[in-house]
Amino acid sequence: MQSGREKIKKYTIFFWVPGPLGIAPGQRFRFEQYLDILKEKGIKYTVNSFYSLKGWKLLYQKGKMIRKAFLVFQGFCKRITGVIKALPYSHIYIYREVTPIGPPVFEWIITKICRKKIIYDFDDAIWLPVISDQNRIVKRIRNFGKVKSICKWSYTVSVGNNYLADFAKKYSNHVVIIPTVVNTDLFHNSLQDHNTMNPVIGWTGTFSNLKYLNIVLPVLQRLQQKFNFTFIVIADKDPELPLKRYQFIHWQRDTETDDLLRMHIGLMPLYDDAFSNGKCGFKAIQYMALGIPAVVSPVGVNSVIVNDGVNGFVCNTEEEWEKRLTELLTDSELRKRLGEEARRKIVREYSIKNTRADFIRLFQ
Repeated sequence: MQSGREKIKKYTIFFWVPGPLGIAPGQRFRFEQYLDILKEKGIKYTVNSFYSLKGWKLLYQKGKMIRKAFLVFQGFCKRITGVIKALPYSHIYIYREVTPIGPPVFEWIITKICRKKIIYDFDDAIWLPVISDQNRIVKRIRNFGKVKSICKWSYTVSVGNNYLADFAKKYSNHVVIIPTVVNTDLFHNSLQDHNTMNPVIGWTGTFSNLKYLNIVLPVLQRLQQKFNFTFIVIADKDPELPLKRYQFIHWQRDTETDDLLRMHIGLMPLYDDAFSNGKCGFKAIQYMALGIPAVVSPVGVNSVIVNDGVNGFVCNTEEEWEKRLTELLTDSELRKRLGEEARRKIVREYSIKNTRADFIRLFQ
């Protein structure tokens, strides 16, 4: 009889993903942090990204449309050769989509012609045509409807919360919910010291989510008239907020944990719309893992992750945001107590220890 380890070795995985390793937060926490576990179990894998590191950085710069078009052309060329490279592998893991524009041609080829098993993973409501200044042109040539087709063709669909699962279940009979989690032993492994007279409120995220700061900006402006605190933003673009005491920190992977630990209070405001309901609450999870109480909007899984008054606060109106932030700014013991409870919850429910077996089972 074969041992469990020998059985696992039969599985090989070809990862088809948008960006290079170590950069995009979704990729890093949806599958990259499990790669060492695959190595431990002797599972062979290859990661094939649409964009190179140089291309990924260029993608978020203004202008340079001709160079960006060439980057997309290069990406499609990589996908063509990727079909051939994927043939020896038993499973194809697709994060979000194989190509950023156009119909799901490669997904169709790999399932219908090559007869491969697709593991399809997404952590946002990517079937919704969200419009922003950054994607207004691309939106016209994207194919948001392809998400349901890929779900239909997939062996397993992996999503980050119930809202996404409800969508996927319309098209697939095998949907698995794996929350986006952190490694509380290796990276998110410190506890914030709240013994300070000048606490810092903060927010982290990507440029596409900076709009959510408008929800709390008036509150922060009023609070800075009363209290001496700094508001920091950790992101890939500076929103240049009109605050008295404001600091922008350009996101870097090597200093990510240390930068987060500059905060004593972490914010996750969201608009109550269809796209926001698909979010997986990852900002709150990052804050809480470090003993930083999170203050969040009651949208999607936020109210599941944050237990109001126990390990953070859930706020709906400006009055609630101002009241809860005032309490946290003026009471270090409250911050400490909520932060410790927050850390305990993340270790217990949103740590990689709790999901590693679920991730491996995606391929079995």
